[in-house]
Amino acid sequence: MGASPARAATAGVGVTLAAALQRRRRRTAFVFGLLMLIVAATSVLSLGLGAVPIPPGRTLAALWTSVTGLPVDADAARDSLVILNIRLPRTLLGLIVGATLAVSGALMQGLFRNPLADPGLVGVSSGAALAAATVIVLGERLLPYLPFAVLPFAALPIAAFFGGLLFTSVLYGLSSGSGRTSIATLLLAGVALGAMAGAITGLLTFMSNDQQLRDLTFWSLGSLGGATWTKVATILPAFIPMAIALSFLGRSLNALSLGEAEAFHLGLPVERIKRIVIVVVALAVGAAVAAAGVIGFVGIVVPHLLRLAIGANHKVLLPASALLGAALLLGSDILARLIVAPAELPIGILTAAIGAPFFLWLLLARRRMVT
Repeated sequence: MGASPARAATAGVGVTLAAALQRRRRRTAFVFGLLMLIVAATSVLSLGLGAVPIPPGRTLAALWTSVTGLPVDADAARDSLVILNIRLPRTLLGLIVGATLAVSGALMQGLFRNPLADPGLVGVSSGAALAAATVIVLGERLLPYLPFAVLPFAALPIAAFFGGLLFTSVLYGLSSGSGRTSIATLLLAGVALGAMAGAITGLLTFMSNDQQLRDLTFWSLGSLGGATWTKVATILPAFIPMAIALSFLGRSLNALSLGEAEAFHLGLPVERIKRIVIVVVALAVGAAVAAAGVIGFVGIVVPHLLRLAIGANHKVLLPASALLGAALLLGSDILARLIVAPAELPIGILTAAIGAPFFLWLLLARRRMVT
């Protein structure tokens, strides 16, 4: 008789937890559905906007006729030509770069166990941009001595990858010790590495000619204006490993969120996961910088917003970050084309205008939590 109230209380708690879990699942499904709709809508808008505006109906018709090969009239043929050769590569590049930066931010935040980590903020993007700037200014002198000189189109992404990998490794080594990561050291080391990269990039800018100076300006501000099918093909080999890694890194980052010692006792190969995350982030950020220049704050804004909506479970946070990052960057590109039309505003200016106030708000919120 005395055990009945205890059993009833236990059953009540179980029902409450099951209901909460069901609500969380419904909310997550709703967020994913909404993100997919936003990605689809921004993609159609991106394909239709430009010097020759194409309404959404004609945009979809042009894509359909291009896929099916059906005969078309002169206007439809012109729409297909503009979309396939100019706007579709730009749209795909924006989706891939946005997803790459957002997922890289979520991975770094999971690795360092802090929502303030971001590839651009802590200097990883600066390292990739420095390597890219070195190739732009000194490439003609260096390529004959490099093993990939027979593939000059691959020199830029390869250099950006190794620049991002070097900065990521140095950053992790400086901020980690005794199984813990110092967030203060992380941010300070990121600022220092970014400043050092900026100084060397400034020296390269001083050494550059007019054409190289225009190219360097592109890297420093970020843009999708130079999107081509070649750039899309170049960034895909970096994006595919990241997409594959999402299938198993979510569970590992969830374990790491408990602490490295706890994750190790759960059977997680901690050091191997660290190396995988560092290489994946360096490869992805390096390719993104090589394709679109330095675009900041996407990796810090997107994961944090999603944590507020769907929680910190990395198994759902990582794919959701890919969707929201793609939509955010593509939406920023649409605004960049409209604000100063017919000219284009660099995307890096817009993402900084959005991300910098958000980052300050996040810092203030964390300070209030501490005090």
